[in-house]
Amino acid sequence: MAMDAADITAMIKEALPDAVVTIDDLAGDGEHYAATVVSSAFKGKSRVQQHQMVYAALRGKMGGELHALALQTALPAEA
Repeated sequence: MAMDAADITAMIKEALPDAVVTIDDLAGDGEHYAATVVSSAFKGKSRVQQHQMVYAALRGKMGGELHALALQTALPAEA
């Protein structure tokens, strides 16, 4: 079952309230997305840790309802 981009955004913003989230449906199928997440919560974190924070926000949906997510993360000063 596909996931809606608004649901992905809401889950990320729930975990990272200050996040600016941009979601693009790459294939138009609701399963292959690209996301850019900008948050001050990423300060002091490695890129891997930043991505882990976003994946944790998705509460196990990756690989199931959400098949693929090309992810970019940044601090506000980097965006």
